[in-house]
Amino acid sequence: RTLGFRGEALPSIASVSRFTLETSDGRSDTGIRIEMAGGKIKNVSEIGAPAGTQITVSQLFFNTPARRKFLKTIRTEMGHISDSVAGIALGRPGVRFRLLHDGQTLRQWTAASDPADRIADVLGSGVRNDLRRVELADDAVAVIGWVASPHVTRSTSRGIHTYVNGRLVRDRTIQHALFRGYEGRLMKGQFPVAVLFIQVPPDQVDVNVHPTKNEVRFAEQRRVHSLVMNAVSSVISISDRPGWLGEKRSEPSPPLTRVSEKPDRFTPAETPPRTRDEASEEMPCAEFPGAMSEGRAEKKPFSPARQSPLWEQKFFGHLRVIGQFRGTYLLCESDDALVLIDQHAAHERVMFEQLKERSPYSGASQKLLIPETVDLSYSEAGILEKLIPDFRGMGLDIEPFGGTTFVVKSVPALLGSGEIRPLITEMVEKIADVGFASGLEKAMDECLMIMACHGAIRANQQLSGEQVRALLQQLDQCQNPSHCPHGRPTWIRWDIAFLEKSFKRIV
Repeated sequence: RTLGFRGEALPSIASVSRFTLETSDGRSDTGIRIEMAGGKIKNVSEIGAPAGTQITVSQLFFNTPARRKFLKTIRTEMGHISDSVAGIALGRPGVRFRLLHDGQTLRQWTAASDPADRIADVLGSGVRNDLRRVELADDAVAVIGWVASPHVTRSTSRGIHTYVNGRLVRDRTIQHALFRGYEGRLMKGQFPVAVLFIQVPPDQVDVNVHPTKNEVRFAEQRRVHSLVMNAVSSVISISDRPGWLGEKRSEPSPPLTRVSEKPDRFTPAETPPRTRDEASEEMPCAEFPGAMSEGRAEKKPFSPARQSPLWEQKFFGHLRVIGQFRGTYLLCESDDALVLIDQHAAHERVMFEQLKERSPYSGASQKLLIPETVDLSYSEAGILEKLIPDFRGMGLDIEPFGGTTFVVKSVPALLGSGEIRPLITEMVEKIADVGFASGLEKAMDECLMIMACHGAIRANQQLSGEQVRALLQQLDQCQNPSHCPHGRPTWIRWDIAFLEKSFKRIV
């Protein structure tokens, strides 16, 4: 419970301040009061005191002006103190904390029976409804905590708090595992909000790595990493699905002629809704690259063991399509909300998962009538030459053509007839940039993201009603339908309460 002590800490602090310590073990009627100044004991006396220890430090660095001048402003230093106390408060939700400065209460947290309430008090009430509990354990390591949905992010890692055996630490292994759990759901530069408690046998973790004890070293790093990653990903992958909202599902979209035709941009309200059976029977294949058609492998359904009842009714396939805005966004409605879908981001997600499912390495490809040549720099050519077998597994048939020139003979069938040269160049540049430090699989995923981006329908591209319905159906089949591979949201939702507040119908 004490987390251990650094023996030199109190004497070091006492040597540069006016220092008072009052302590009692609770087994006697009196306690001890020790007063020091500049490291010298001024007075020791008995006092009446409750069980526990209280330390008062005043006039810090009064006897070392050279060090005092390096202190920042009072506001800055109080900010550091506030952050430290907040970190302790997060780790002890059942304890009341109060932070005072010059007699005024700056922050206080009442004891909370629900740790999620303490998290909301410390990190902001806006995260309360987005917190999801994570819990996973093996025979030696346990992970318990709360993570926010990918829609709640920060621009720094200040929203991440990790505790090992009750101690607040900053550990790269845990943080990397946390990001892996959110993989594909955060944009570059975004950080999740999470409070995680990891319990490890004391003999399996070294807490003396750093003088401040805010870093640790695990005896079995991979074990801890795997447990944290799986705990987070299993919760986020479920809660990030539209079905998690628990909304009532609207009936499927009525038949449309062409969404892209301006006179029919909006579907008449009197059009009778179709039943779900009719919707599934009439659902045609899309006409854009990446559509599922006969002769191509269908996506495997989710395993029943992993399905939630909230997913049984498909969210996107049962939206009523209103129209297409600026050739970029699909405007839809459910029973109680407007739903806006970014058609490029949505199709990019569909393409990425289809490409990833067929790799490695079924690599269904189509030969080019006229092979394309690609010229690269010397270093880029060296990278591509190493990756030729891996690219071939993804459906890209590339061969050296002399010097730093390569010839592309076939491409993945899902990509259709897009421009090949920019695609190859961008993939090689990306791998040259990220390198292989994170492994070949990560590098290949980056390539698949680029392929999906190049092969997806574009903004300002008009779609027919059949294409829209096919896209919505395919989005329902995705494991992560809410984000494109780069972490951008694929859809947003405005419920009726938001709209009525915006129009001042309700206050």
